[in-house]
Amino acid sequence: QVQLVESGGGLVQAGGSLRLSCAASASSFGSYAMGWFRQAPGKEREFVASISSSGYSTYYADSVKGRFTISRDNAKNTVYLQMNSLKPEDTAVYYCAASRRYSATSDRNEYGYWGQGTQVTVSS
Repeated sequence: QVQLVESGGGLVQAGGSLRLSCAASASSFGSYAMGWFRQAPGKEREFVASISSSGYSTYYADSVKGRFTISRDNAKNTVYLQMNSLKPEDTAVYYCAASRRYSATSDRNEYGYWGQGTQVTVSS
């Protein structure tokens, strides 16, 4: 079992930055690919970014490419999402997820473990 706890959300002005963290309970954290997803009110949950179990490969949604950076520290069982140049359309609940795959993936169905989410609100 993997338990995930997100933190770092909040209210920020457009153009600002936030860094989300996701702490995992799994002792084999380094064998899981990790991902970030988000869900805005009235919309489907969508892929944001993913990182392979080793951290060597990453994958981003086009909407955040160049602005967001996913990273991980396997020694700390933590994955991060650095969000820069935030826009009002980035407003959503952000979820951390873990996949038993080694490779990064945008497929929501590949993720078997989810955190409770953290709210990010970007004001214009």
